[in-house]
Amino acid sequence: MKKSFISGLPVLAASAALMACTTVAAVSKTPDDIASSLTLPPGFKITTFAKLNPAKGDYFRGPRFMAFGPDGHLYLASSVDNTVYMLPDRNRDGVADDVVPVVEGLNAPNSLVFVGNTMLVANQDGVVRVERAQDSKQAAAKLIPFISHLPSGGHTLKTIKLGPDNHLYMNVGSSCNVCVEQDPQRATILRYTLDGKPAGAPDGSVSGARSAVWASGLRNSQGLAWQPGTGDFYATNNGADMRSETKGGAMNDELPPEHINKIEPGKHYGWPHCWGNRFTDPNFPGKPGFCDNMQPPAITLRAHSTPIGITFLDQAKFPTEYKQDAIVALHGSWNRVEPYGYKLVRIRFKENKPVAVEDFVTGWQTKNIAWGRPVDVIVGPDGALYVSDDRAGLVYRISYNKQ
Repeated sequence: MKKSFISGLPVLAASAALMACTTVAAVSKTPDDIASSLTLPPGFKITTFAKLNPAKGDYFRGPRFMAFGPDGHLYLASSVDNTVYMLPDRNRDGVADDVVPVVEGLNAPNSLVFVGNTMLVANQDGVVRVERAQDSKQAAAKLIPFISHLPSGGHTLKTIKLGPDNHLYMNVGSSCNVCVEQDPQRATILRYTLDGKPAGAPDGSVSGARSAVWASGLRNSQGLAWQPGTGDFYATNNGADMRSETKGGAMNDELPPEHINKIEPGKHYGWPHCWGNRFTDPNFPGKPGFCDNMQPPAITLRAHSTPIGITFLDQAKFPTEYKQDAIVALHGSWNRVEPYGYKLVRIRFKENKPVAVEDFVTGWQTKNIAWGRPVDVIVGPDGALYVSDDRAGLVYRISYNKQ
């Protein structure tokens, strides 16, 4: 067999060498002046809304997903603290008055959602309904199982969102990098009724029985959002690590592309055998023709940028040209030779379809060092964009002033 070489090394040895060099961007000190350290389009301003505990490591350890409550306050899940915090801004000066723990004793919570006045929190193994105190001086919140026995481990963190159809949607990530899952709930988006009953894509049986699986082939889709006007459902997805375009080839930093998917019931989005426009992974092919039936992404992002949170900007007090677009938080790579991500990007839409990706906020990363890792993005009732950062332990507020 003919050997291929990279820089004088046989391919497999070169691949191993590349893997040994890959790492998350090294941690640098959070700058004293956040605003001057980050670059935004003209007219936009970023400030620190709240300071929480910074990460104790590089992954999923600080502030994660957010939601505004019926009281108008911002709530945030922190996986490192097993806590949901309330971040009130009662005087509306753009800075949280306090950081109030309102729900404690959770199990790696990643997100929360309000259904009316009821808070649901997504732990790594299920969802709990919270009968909560209104402030930290009252009795501890009571946690009532709502959706139980979800698979955990691997890509274990769960995001829960309320869709415009009054159903609950939640991701369940894969247990591995690339494998054939034995649990059908893995690498999926699930759908439930408001009382926690499975309401996935119809299985076609006479009884009409359903599992909770709404869409599959999604390695890790933590960001979920619905396009205003059309109601189309979009989700971010993180592609597999250490892949090559050739069988037995060296790891390619630029493969596979990250996906922004338009989620449709019953569709399969390719993982673990395919990526991009139905490209078959030569090192983990499925059955012949498998990739012909995958649902291609709506648009792609650069490999290993790790898109997580996504939000549409229709309710943001931003210029008109932003109103149909979305913002995505790129948490940043861990397995590239050259780190990438660590920023916010704007997804431009035209005629209700994503057509382009451009930088929106940069500056968390400089060369191979990054002081922040954006996680979630959410538009507040004040029309500002709020951003969580689980490395710096911060929540930012982005506003626009046309002057």
